[in-house]
Amino acid sequence: MRYEIKRRSGQTSVYYQFQFEKLASGSTFAGVIINHINYLISYNMLSKRSLVGVRSNFHTLAVLFFMLIGMQAFAADPAVESGDEAVAAGKALFNTNCKTCHKLDQKLVGPALRGSTDRSGIESVKSFIKNSAVVIASGNAYYNKLFKEFNGTPMPAHEFLSDDDLNNLLSYIEFGDVVDPSAAVATVGADGAAVATGGGIPNEYLTVILGVLVVVLLLILVVLGLIISVLTKYLTKQDLDADDDEFVNQKTDLKKVFKSDMFVVIVTALVIALVAKTALDGLYSVGLQQGYAPEQPIAYSHALHAGTLQIECQYCHTGVEIGKSANIPSANICMNCHTHVQNIQGKEGVSPEIQKIYDAVDNNQPIEWVRVHNLPDLAYFNHSQHVVVGEVECQTCHGPIQEMEVVGQHSALTMGWCIDCHRQTEITTEGNAYYDKLVQVHSASKDALKVKDIGGLECAKCHY
Repeated sequence: MRYEIKRRSGQTSVYYQFQFEKLASGSTFAGVIINHINYLISYNMLSKRSLVGVRSNFHTLAVLFFMLIGMQAFAADPAVESGDEAVAAGKALFNTNCKTCHKLDQKLVGPALRGSTDRSGIESVKSFIKNSAVVIASGNAYYNKLFKEFNGTPMPAHEFLSDDDLNNLLSYIEFGDVVDPSAAVATVGADGAAVATGGGIPNEYLTVILGVLVVVLLLILVVLGLIISVLTKYLTKQDLDADDDEFVNQKTDLKKVFKSDMFVVIVTALVIALVAKTALDGLYSVGLQQGYAPEQPIAYSHALHAGTLQIECQYCHTGVEIGKSANIPSANICMNCHTHVQNIQGKEGVSPEIQKIYDAVDNNQPIEWVRVHNLPDLAYFNHSQHVVVGEVECQTCHGPIQEMEVVGQHSALTMGWCIDCHRQTEITTEGNAYYDKLVQVHSASKDALKVKDIGGLECAKCHY
């Protein structure tokens, strides 16, 4: 778009053409007005024009003001929709396509995304998402600056996204998961309910309390011993009859105690109980690998990927929502990110651990990960059944995986452990049509519907 404004002398003002071109290319209205004011001040100071000339320029500025308002209104980007459905759809797209490299409010591999439509406009953001290389090649100053700021890391093209997909994605970026600082201390579960982060008395406090009690008991014993000693000395100085004197001065015969039948029976029973307990513990530990944390061929950190970078477990373990096994990720999944990410941010060159991925891909060899969680063949466990239908979090079985540098088996994963979980876990039925009929059958009971109530304790559910 090109506008020409005639000055009173009849000459074309190239300056105004330039200002309108800036506005049409995306410059802000405020920036154009400020430039014009500076131009007026500078021009009048240099030419020492009369008040009439200044007034004329003021009129010109007023015309420019109203014309620019019209242009801004005409060329304004449509507002990003803030509806719940759009935000929810956008979140799904974000988790699938963007979460590996971006956060909403913090830098990750790429910049923080919230507010991007304000910084460069909705259509500009859409174009960049679809094909960032084309936008950068066009010379866009804003995106070229970002490209340099993030070490020239290219963003994959997403031309398969429809315009509706992009609108939903932008809705989530602008309005999704806004954290309320006053509620930041609360931990929220998958169903939106607050999750307790701990309960009862911490172990450290219990240790201190028990220690204090032991000291108090020892002091009481010492005091009682002193009292007995003082009373004994006092009574020995008194005129006592033969029976009282024998009682006061009686001695404990330890040899007689040790040879007594009662002592032998008690000691024998304690030894048998201790041996039996040790044998049972040994039998129960057969096949139990709790705490097992083997060294892996590549030093992969879940604390970095699942914790700091907040990559969804399902991104690497692709089978967790669709099948029995969660799947150990193949090298091509690693390469989705590490084609571009070659080291920790701020370090030069290729990381030795990431180089191992490149070597495996170049030589067409699998990465031989060491399996950590290994249930016996006689037990059936289905990941998708628990994660999709049961809405069980990964941490329920695997522990705080997002904090582990080296993955280890957190839970016992024994039959008793599973049964306890089935006895205690309440079923999330709200919004889950899978359980509608079971809820109707259970409606007469005052207790919450738990896994044990729908066959969670039946042998054939896991052993068949």
